[in-house]
Amino acid sequence: MQVIITGHHLEVTDALRAHIDAKFEKLARHFDNVTDVHVILSVEKLIQKAEATVQISGAKLFAEDHQEDMYVAIDAMVDKLDRQIIKHKEKTGNHR
Repeated sequence: MQVIITGHHLEVTDALRAHIDAKFEKLARHFDNVTDVHVILSVEKLIQKAEATVQISGAKLFAEDHQEDMYVAIDAMVDKLDRQIIKHKEKTGNHR
């Protein structure tokens, strides 16, 4: 799984990078075929925004979240992606 982290109007620190890597390991446990992840972190006045596009086999998933704290925004965004991946995995499973 390749994780690309981009920052708009903020510098991506090692702590943010480590936090994102730790959170996306959780997604890899639920679904093995996660190939590419692109995370964009941005700041607009007082709102911290985290968005991510996840490329998995057969689909492209997107989630974003706005919070006052960047770490909380990252956590909420990963939870949204986790729910989407579980839903996609149930869809593609055997229906018999």
